[in-house]
Amino acid sequence: MEQYKGNTAQDVTAVVTSYNQGEMILEAVRSLYRQSTPPARIIIIDDGSTDKNSVCILNQLKSELRSPVPLTVISQPNSGVSAARNTGLRRVETPLALVLDGDDKLEPSYIEKVSGLLRDNPSMAAASSWMQTFGILEAKVCPSGGGISAFLARNCCPATHIHRHELWEQCGGYDESMRSGFEDWDFFLNILETSNNAWIGIVPEPLIDYRTAPASANIKSMTGRLSLMRYIIEKHNQSYHAHLADALLGIEAVSMSRLYGWENETLHTLEAGQSPGPESNKFIQNPSYGDGGMASAVRIASFLKKSNSPDPPKDE
Repeated sequence: MEQYKGNTAQDVTAVVTSYNQGEMILEAVRSLYRQSTPPARIIIIDDGSTDKNSVCILNQLKSELRSPVPLTVISQPNSGVSAARNTGLRRVETPLALVLDGDDKLEPSYIEKVSGLLRDNPSMAAASSWMQTFGILEAKVCPSGGGISAFLARNCCPATHIHRHELWEQCGGYDESMRSGFEDWDFFLNILETSNNAWIGIVPEPLIDYRTAPASANIKSMTGRLSLMRYIIEKHNQSYHAHLADALLGIEAVSMSRLYGWENETLHTLEAGQSPGPESNKFIQNPSYGDGGMASAVRIASFLKKSNSPDPPKDE
């Protein structure tokens, strides 16, 4: 099958979700136009936008006659991002589907490099890349990808990704009941469960420009992380049962990394002659037990004792 026609990725359709995103949806669409291998088609799902400017921009896109990529805009009542993605994905006719949030952007080589991973690796269920955040936070974020055992501890792939469309059909798509967050994590578990050797690849370059804001759905979802994790664990209980040790050790590895990071930062603060913050002092006075917390507190206390002890007398 021919994969390219001219400079176009004929096997990729882009599905872009939008809700009251104003000019941001234009930035997302233009980043698709600027791809080194643009998608064969762009489908925008307007999930019930009420902002007049957003609706006006979507209508302009809908009526645009000279779009460099065939573009369709579909409007539906507000139903959440999972339902919006499923609405767009039902209209995909290509082997590969790109999912893009309307407030994010792609670097020009994203489709070329990420879809290339999928073409080169038949067992790869989906693929994406590292992210460069902008807005409130400017940072490089490096998700790892992996197989089912890696994804049981945490989500290891950005929401923006390219997946094999047949696997979306096979696993039933996004869970439309999940309107509080973590729907991406759940979906990746769904497609990884379609095959024993399925895995998700990551291009080790920041090819996604990810917009950050305090009010974003991703940030707000963290307030309900434990209840959302419980839902995921119960829903995918067979996978967790089969890979219990990997799941627990993966979660512990994240916890240890954060604990050691806090410990090193506290030691650095003390070495600079400054006092730790009130929460750090509280932790040192009442460290957690059984998770490495007490060991960290002991090492910090040992440093304090050595730094406060008088120097031994010198030999005359």
